[in-house]
Amino acid sequence: MAIRKLGRTADHRMAMLKNQVTEVIWHGQIVTTEQKAKEVKSLVDSLIALAIKEKDNYEEVEQKVIKAKLDENGNKVTEKATSKNGKTFDKVVKEEKMETVKKDKPSRLAVRRTLIKNLNKVKDSNGNNVDLPGKMLGEIAEKYADRKGGYTRIIKIGKRRGDAAEEVVLQLI
Repeated sequence: MAIRKLGRTADHRMAMLKNQVTEVIWHGQIVTTEQKAKEVKSLVDSLIALAIKEKDNYEEVEQKVIKAKLDENGNKVTEKATSKNGKTFDKVVKEEKMETVKKDKPSRLAVRRTLIKNLNKVKDSNGNNVDLPGKMLGEIAEKYADRKGGYTRIIKIGKRRGDAAEEVVLQLI
């Protein structure tokens, strides 16, 4: 399949497409030109198809997790400790727990890495990192599990003022 050059060099084109694919997955829709939307649509549809294929390919395992102990306000609990040279300092109290975690099987791990390669990192409004590959393998894959394809649609909204390029909305169905 030939990719449109879109009047850009290869690295600029790939970065732009990666940004737009990330925005479609994160926000659900973007406004862009028709030619860019057609390229992004094919990329998004193929990534969603990969996520659907591997959505249930994991195993749950019990794992020992060591975390900082938290008080009722959610703050870390500390205790005084003394170093070898006699100085005192605050030490965070740790606690061990057994937790059930989802462990990816090899093919799902390969798909997760493909998603990481094709999506940018995203932060939410609080500045916390968002796990977009996890969102795709969980929430989005569940939403489209019964569909055979066509996970996105293009809606024409008219010509752009200034250069008269055909603008469209690319959105997840």
